[in-house]
Amino acid sequence: MTRSTHDWLWIAAFAILITFSVPWFLWGSTTVVAGLPVWLWWHIGWMGVATVVFALFTRYAWDRMMGVDPDASLEDGQPRGGENA
Repeated sequence: MTRSTHDWLWIAAFAILITFSVPWFLWGSTTVVAGLPVWLWWHIGWMGVATVVFALFTRYAWDRMMGVDPDASLEDGQPRGGENA
């Protein structure tokens, strides 16, 4: 399987999210903002960024990157994996 430019951009986005999820550059900092250490604010903000990126990924690239065929999930209007009661 060959990867498109969009695939490589998603891979890069997740690599960046992983790299900066731990604020290693703030270790040892004693700065406090609004009663919490600045490294904790970084982590809270970064988790917000990760949430937005993952939401975009699930909206635009999940099917292709996860190898899911969106048309194969329904057969004759019935969801796969169970019977309707």
